[in-house]
Formats: sequence, C-alpha cells, structure tokens
Amino acid sequence: MDTVDVLVVGAGLAGLTTARLLAEAGLDVAVCERRTSLETGIRTTGIFVRRTLDDYALPHLGPAVRRVLLYPPSLEKPVELVSARDEFRVGDMEGIYASAVRDAERAGAQVSLNSSYPAKSTRARFTIGADGARSTVAKNLGLDVNRQLITGIEEVYPVRTGSVPTFHCVVDPRLAPGYIAWVIDDGEHAHVGLAGRADRFTAPLPQLLQRFRDSFPAPDPTGPVKRRGGPIPVGGLLRRIVSPQGLLVGDAAGAVSPLTAGGLDPCMRMPELAASVTFDYLRSGNRYVLEHYDGAAMRRRYLLRSQLRRGLSLVRGPGLAEVAFALLRTPPGKAAARRILFD
Repeated sequence: MDTVDVLVVGAGLAGLTTARLLAEAGLDVAVCERRTSLETGIRTTGIFVRRTLDDYALPHLGPAVRRVLLYPPSLEKPVELVSARDEFRVGDMEGIYASAVRDAERAGAQVSLNSSYPAKSTRARFTIGADGARSTVAKNLGLDVNRQLITGIEEVYPVRTGSVPTFHCVVDPRLAPGYIAWVIDDGEHAHVGLAGRADRFTAPLPQLLQRFRDSFPAPDPTGPVKRRGGPIPVGGLLRRIVSPQGLLVGDAAGAVSPLTAGGLDPCMRMPELAASVTFDYLRSGNRYVLEHYDGAAMRRRYLLRSQLRRGLSLVRGPGLAEVAFALLRTPPGKAAARRILFD
C-alpha cells in the first residue's frame, strides 16, 4: 500500500490548487477524483469576479463583462448597473481544470481520475476534502456537512450576437424560488440557467429552464449545447472544517457566498491557508496549528450575506418581488445592488 503525506479528494479548482501548493512545498501529494474525465460533471457557471481577476492569473477566460441587468418577474423596467471596470469573466472550466491538473502534476502531485475514496491502495497522513457540496470526506472525518443547499441547472452554448456583454439576472420565485434565473452573454458563449430551493420547484428543472428560455430573449445558439448543474451550498462557511485527520476546502467547506452563490473566488483563496496550515501541522505535529483554520471565525465575513439570503428566501410570490424592485430602482437600492455585485 502506498503512503503519501496528503490525499486530496476531488479534482476541482479548490482541490487542484491545494494539491499544487502542497506539492510545491515539498510534500508527497496524491489527488483522487471519481470522474473519468474532468470535462464531465462540471457544476459551476465559471463566473470569475473582479477581485479574483485582479489577484490571480487565470487561463481560458472569455471577454470582460461590465454590464448587469436585474429583472423583476414581469421582465419590465430592469435595473441597469454599469461598471467602469471589468467586473466578470466567464472561464472555460474544461480548459481551466486541464491547466490546473498540469500545474499540479508539474509541482509533483499525482492526479488519478476514476479513483474512489476511501482509496484502498493509498494511505495518507492527512486528508483534504475537496469533494463538493455533499462531501464524503466531511462525513468520514466527523466534520460539519452542508445542510442549506440550492439546486441549479444551466445550458452553455456558443453564440454570435455582437451585443454588449451583459449579465442578466431575473428574480422570479415561480422559476427560481429563493434564488435567480440568469443569462450571462459575453459575446462568445451564453450561459442560461436557474437555481433555487428544491422543495419549492413547481416542475422538473429542465422544464423550468425551457420555460425561462421561452419567456426571456436568450441568444440563439450557433453550436451544440452543454448542460450542467448540481447542488450549491448557501449556508455560509461551515464551523468545523478541520480535525487532526484532515480538513475541507471549497464547496465541501461551504465556502460559497450565501447570497450570490459565488464560490470560485474562495476556491482560489482558501487553498492558500489550507496548504499553509497543513504543511505546518505535518512538519511540527502541533495540533495548535490547526486552530488557525477556524471555520467559525472565517464565517463572520458571511454574516451580512447570510441575512440577505434569508430575506431572498422569503420572496415567495411575483408580487412581493415586484415591490422589492420598486425599492431597488431608488438611488439607495441601486447603491446596495452595486455593492453586492461589484465590490
């Protein structure tokens, strides 16, 4: 049986980034991923926000998006927000994952696809769970698990529009209870999707997505459609995300904005702390080091957005959503929307 310093479970962005950092630090690292190909089973829209774009050099990004339109259920009088800076770019996640695998392997990590966890052939001094919203590692290590989830579905296709790159967000509890429906069209690809609380959907997700496409003037596809989706944790960072046996990163740790459901920025930042704590702990054997990876303390930054998430969940009918948009169209409402979306 092979023995490694660290076993990373899950070859998503958080897992591969953590594996690369640990391998660069000189540890013996293995990554196991149950999928046979990283081109399948993609669940993220791939939207990278400005703070991520400013701090990290990422490959395979689409054109910049500076314009956001927020729509009420009637789709009338949308609120327009335009930034002077590049606020969003949508990544080609297949290409980004492939690049992340190469970087991890160049650093010395072993990446194995079609590999199950727990791995019968590999023992590890420490295990890192990067295995998604419903983490098996979290359960096996006795850590917290995500209990507040929304479920999403999305279609992605190439387009030829020539229009201004725009992020369209539709608040309609009939389609996306507790969340939004969206179209992000950067002029090269269109991502059309919706997400919400599974217990409130009135029809199967593919039917709701088709209903949304029929009602919203989405761009016409010029090529094959890809469909993706899955659960998204929206309860904020979990409290217990580390033990002497391992820790959690990314969706497994609930490191997703409770309000916007954006998780790619934490996927880039959280591995830096996770790798540092893991290296120091394995080198010193001092459990005190693990206290620096405190989910309860890091959770505080999500408090405001958690409160806003609860408010959004209370919007159960289109009438209330229309009233909310009357407030959103005021200068204070626009200022709040800009802060959420652009800051």
